[in-house]
Formats: sequence, structure tokens, C-alpha cells
Amino acid sequence: MFDGFWDNVSRYPRYLITTALGIFLNAFGWLTPIFKRPITSVIFVGMLVGILVFISFTLRAMLGLSTI
Repeated sequence: MFDGFWDNVSRYPRYLITTALGIFLNAFGWLTPIFKRPITSVIFVGMLVGILVFISFTLRAMLGLSTI
């Protein structure tokens, strides 16, 4: 009745890891050509940092948080 049950259950973590890794690589695979040239990678990282700072300042202003 339970032949191979634990063998089957032990396959699920491997399936989860490979599925998550495949989704991650598929979602961010378009970034590979951007990071091949140093100037585009610097511009991309700068834009990413700028967007995060902008969102941080906007949320601080909207929520009335002070830095003091």
C-alpha cells in the first residue's frame, strides 16, 4: 500500500528547488546582456539605486516619518 511513498515525498523538495530556480533564471535572464558591458551595468545599478531611494523618500513623506 505504501510502496515508494517516502521515495515519492522526498522528490518534492528537489522539484520545488528546480522549479523556483527555473522561474528565477527565466525572469532575470534578460539581464545577462546588460551586465556584459561595464557602462551599461553601472547605469543599470545606478538607476536601480535611484528608484529605491525615490520610493523610500516618497513613502517617508507619505507616512509622515522623520529622519530625526
